[in-house]
Amino acid sequence: MMEYVWLKNHILPKSDAYVHFDDRGYYFGDGIYEVIRIYNHQPFLLDAHMERFARSAHELDMPLPYSLSSIKDKTKELITKNDINNGYVYIQMTRGEQPRDHLYSRDITPVMTGFTKKREDGSTQKEGISLWTTKDIRWLRCDIKTINLLGNVMAKRQAEDHACQEALLHRDGIVTEGSSSNIFMVKRGVLYTHPANHYILNGITRQYTIAQAKQLDICVNETAFSLEQLQEADEVFATSTSLEVTPVHQIKGDIDMKIKTGPVTEQLQQGFSFSC
Repeated sequence: MMEYVWLKNHILPKSDAYVHFDDRGYYFGDGIYEVIRIYNHQPFLLDAHMERFARSAHELDMPLPYSLSSIKDKTKELITKNDINNGYVYIQMTRGEQPRDHLYSRDITPVMTGFTKKREDGSTQKEGISLWTTKDIRWLRCDIKTINLLGNVMAKRQAEDHACQEALLHRDGIVTEGSSSNIFMVKRGVLYTHPANHYILNGITRQYTIAQAKQLDICVNETAFSLEQLQEADEVFATSTSLEVTPVHQIKGDIDMKIKTGPVTEQLQQGFSFSC
């Protein structure tokens, strides 16, 4: 089956799509993106993702080349074209094409691209994952969903090299988030996660999980916690578009602990029980 992608304002076969050599995304990682879950052919929480997309663009002084409504329509068109029932759609925008120069021009047009991917099996959500603790070396605007992810990439590689599926980032012993996820802990029935400031990305799945917890009368405390406090947790889980709510069964590195999936995690997993 032919795979289609989104390039600028067109949906076309992937084999026919090429990015310009002078794209600032290639030179500087000068761009933003969103990854959106697809259930039953429909993009999940699309409005929330698009609102964050627009915010990221604004924070980077990057104009949207099309209206949010048009971007949503194109996203849905790409999903339909590739006939994705259960999977993901990735949307990216770079500042545009310009000969290499640190000083960007405001006269260039941002470049939109996108692709879809089918969902693999969901065994991770049942089996749980392991985390490798490492220092958070990223820049101080982690709230912007930029394509410049070198710090995240290096952390993910460290995790894999230590037989872990995800990295647990910390600044001077204060837990921030994962390399591609948000981190939660549960202590005596109370849910804790780092506040949504410039140290973390305010994940859409993070927001959805917090809303679900409140509906279930689970107390939510958005406050930073330390590695030392994490060692006393009753439950730990990670959230992201791909992980949904995934239990953490082991943490290695600066701390060493094993945890079982608990009742709060199991309750919150039910919020993603969609039929595909």
